[in-house]
Amino acid sequence: MTRYVLKRVLLAIVTIIIVSLITFFAMNAVPGGPFNQEKAPSPQVKAVLEARYNLDKPVGEQYLLYMGNILKGDWGVSLKTGREIADTLGPRFLVSAQLGVQAAVVAVIFGLVLGSIAALNRNKLPDRIIIFFTTLFTGVPSFVLATLLLLVFCVQLQWFPVWSAENPNYVLPVVSLALYPMAYITRLTKTSMLDALSQDYVRTARAKGVPQVKVIFKHALRNALIPVITYVGPMVASIITGSMVVENIFTIGGLGSQFVSGINNRDYPIIMATTLFLGALMISANLITDLVYKVIDPRIELE
Repeated sequence: MTRYVLKRVLLAIVTIIIVSLITFFAMNAVPGGPFNQEKAPSPQVKAVLEARYNLDKPVGEQYLLYMGNILKGDWGVSLKTGREIADTLGPRFLVSAQLGVQAAVVAVIFGLVLGSIAALNRNKLPDRIIIFFTTLFTGVPSFVLATLLLLVFCVQLQWFPVWSAENPNYVLPVVSLALYPMAYITRLTKTSMLDALSQDYVRTARAKGVPQVKVIFKHALRNALIPVITYVGPMVASIITGSMVVENIFTIGGLGSQFVSGINNRDYPIIMATTLFLGALMISANLITDLVYKVIDPRIELE
């Protein structure tokens, strides 16, 4: 177990280095720069700014200097605002994390419940209704759904206020982010439950007179959770990291909107810091998922 964890941690470090290399060199390969604006500074001022932020050096040297600062815990400053990036990303990540965790919890709970109901009522009316809506939700992108919810429930019906920092309302953003993964978990749970219910140990438990509730929750659902966990770990990270479009639609000042703003402004330190942070989050989620396997099913061997 310890050897496996160490191997995965080393692999994670290598992956982050590769992500940083690709992001850094691709970012610098795009024409233009952070100081090429409509009201650009004079050539003399631009040269001073580039020297201050090491942008006058070769790209390879810039990368080594940047990674050296990262290892010291220095994320740098924004080229546009001059603020410390660590102070900027922290509060914004809390907003994105709160939104993403709520959406993930809603998706998992409703997905497991609806998937179990569909499996226990195979080819009956509840199963057909659930499969119809889950198929519909998997075909609608989150940004389209977010726009429709905003127009209908905020603008037309005015059931929910438009999101603001003073009066945050997470209902519509959570629904926008949760419906697709909920639909996927529902279908995955149904398939896994049907497979578990057809196993010999379930038949044996029923033959021994074990109560139906215990058969479903202790035997069938527990074994059906493993494929779901495989999806849930990366799903949580992807919801947090992939909510940038939904955040922009609802004007939520989270990490996603900060990343989009960094790209639009060619704010290189913001782009790099956000990419590395989100990449580390995704890799950590995958590692935690693999370790949870062992808790759910002790028979699994991690090598």
